[in-house]
Amino acid sequence: MLSNKRIQELELVMEFEKVEECFKEVSSWIENVGRKRLKETINLDDSLEMLLQTQKQFKEFDLVASEYCRRGQEALKKMDRWEDFSSVDVHSYRVKLQTYKDQLEEFCNQLDETRHRVCETVRLYEFFDKVRQAICCTEEGVKS
Repeated sequence: MLSNKRIQELELVMEFEKVEECFKEVSSWIENVGRKRLKETINLDDSLEMLLQTQKQFKEFDLVASEYCRRGQEALKKMDRWEDFSSVDVHSYRVKLQTYKDQLEEFCNQLDETRHRVCETVRLYEFFDKVRQAICCTEEGVKS
């Protein structure tokens, strides 16, 4: 039984090394591109026109970012079996895996929050624009 467990651990290490390339690629993109682009959307513009432009650009970024999140999550699923192993030899790999998982989870959550914030801000600005137009129309009607 011990021998079988050791063989399984070695197989997991080999599998981890294959999947680690995907983790490194996703991690690198998150750090070098993803986080910077999310920071760019912290301060949203003051006009509806500029906000709609920002929303359009964010949607393009969101498609790419969501694909990286999906790829990272698929790679993590391949490593689900790691939780059954607790040997010292596997520990360093589990630490790396947890680091990738935490980074991916944090980025995906920030992406979701930003998507929601941009969408809600656009809706709010559209609402205020309609109210402003209604007030203008009402004022013109009163003047006539």
